[in-house]
Amino acid sequence: MQKENVAKFLLACLLMFVTFNSQAFSVKEPQAGGDAKVNTEEEVQAYIDHHLQDSYYFNFFSDGETGAHYGFPLPVILWDNGLKVFSSGKFHHGEDLVEVDGQTYRLYHSHIYKTDAEGTINYNEAGFPSNERPWDFSITKNVVMMLFVSLLMFVLFTQLAKTYKNKPLPKKFGRVLEPLVLYVRDEIAKPNIGKNYRKYTGFLLTVFFFIWILNLLGMTPLGVNVTGNIAVTFALALVTFIIVQFSGNKDYWKHIFWMPGVPVPMKIILAPIEVLGMFTKPFALMIRLFANMTAGHVIVMTLLGLIVIFQNWIAGPAFFGFTIFISVIELLVAFLQAYIFTLLSALYIGMAVEEHDHHHPADNEDIPVI
Repeated sequence: MQKENVAKFLLACLLMFVTFNSQAFSVKEPQAGGDAKVNTEEEVQAYIDHHLQDSYYFNFFSDGETGAHYGFPLPVILWDNGLKVFSSGKFHHGEDLVEVDGQTYRLYHSHIYKTDAEGTINYNEAGFPSNERPWDFSITKNVVMMLFVSLLMFVLFTQLAKTYKNKPLPKKFGRVLEPLVLYVRDEIAKPNIGKNYRKYTGFLLTVFFFIWILNLLGMTPLGVNVTGNIAVTFALALVTFIIVQFSGNKDYWKHIFWMPGVPVPMKIILAPIEVLGMFTKPFALMIRLFANMTAGHVIVMTLLGLIVIFQNWIAGPAFFGFTIFISVIELLVAFLQAYIFTLLSALYIGMAVEEHDHHHPADNEDIPVI
């Protein structure tokens, strides 16, 4: 019975996700005395781009007919010859300019630029804005979600830890967390790191649940694509890179710069390759998580957009069914990407702390025959 309830809950979540997002592609009815205006491929592409981008405004949903936005503005924190702090609501979603201490700022394509009093945007030869951009430390939508997930994890695992002080078994939601914690410890940390696994299990648990919860929230109607932001995946991969380098023992560094057991000319050739490998590993972590989560969002939003573009009784149910199918796969990918990132991080750490046995039997030693 519990499995059936879980299945019903997941199905309800998927239907809610698809329904809410499909409503975003609202068809514009023909206006009186004018030509019919419907959603075009360009408008659908613009909506997908907007969904994937970060924002200075936490928007729950928008009214396609009136253009009204329902949400709340976030603080803008700039450093431009001094600290500039104001609400993103002053931009009115990019429609207005903001003047602070005699300097004018404009929100253009999800970025803040310095402009003149008229808000002029200049372009370079490649067609990109060439206006100066201030140092931006703003609290964006992605930052809010990361802070929320961090606080949620702190509360959940604090409660889980408290239950072990009084009872040998957790209760309530702790019963869901305990098998996952044990899985990360016993199936990821121990086999890949070895006897020093306890030192790194806290990091592995943190990164696993952090990525997994963010991936799941990215599938909600809130449209928060945190792990589809390459700056976020870069930061996560950078933390793994730093831990690996500072945890590396003398054997780790010796195998990189002067690999034992190979001729000297080969050592000189292999050293640059091994040094390059130090950076390609975290780069692969960054790109894998970013690309997989972004691709899933693009596919789901594209299928929903096709329903509106074709607007017929055949394409609608067909693409809706495909969307449900891809959403189910996305649930699996959300967990799988968190698992892969954690597994590879543990593997890299294990390679850095592994103790190598350099003892080789002498020529006159008896080697047992099996």
